[in-house]
Amino acid sequence: MLIYKIFRAPEWQVLVDHGETTGAPIDVADGYVHFSTAEQAAETAAKHFAGEADLTLLALEAEALGEALKWEVSRGGALFPHLYRSLRMEDVTWSKPLPLVDGLHQFPEDMA
Repeated sequence: MLIYKIFRAPEWQVLVDHGETTGAPIDVADGYVHFSTAEQAAETAAKHFAGEADLTLLALEAEALGEALKWEVSRGGALFPHLYRSLRMEDVTWSKPLPLVDGLHQFPEDMA
């Protein structure tokens, strides 16, 4: 199962440049890297990235993250994937731009 991370340009650049990251400021503050499922990603974008352009969407294979990935109750009682270690470039299955069109983020049609 693929899970998804949205990064702002500087956050994505840290991962590209260093090969790993502890995530966005909220990830660092919470002590884990926040992810969303395909069903949760649009709401995550609307809640945390409203109106922001120049975002990158990362997809990762949940099973490949092993025991460092925990599914925990969050927004609305839903289970969200949280990674309790650094995110590594080698974890990323693919990355794509997440364009903002007419105020809404346009997710790839092939999201699982």
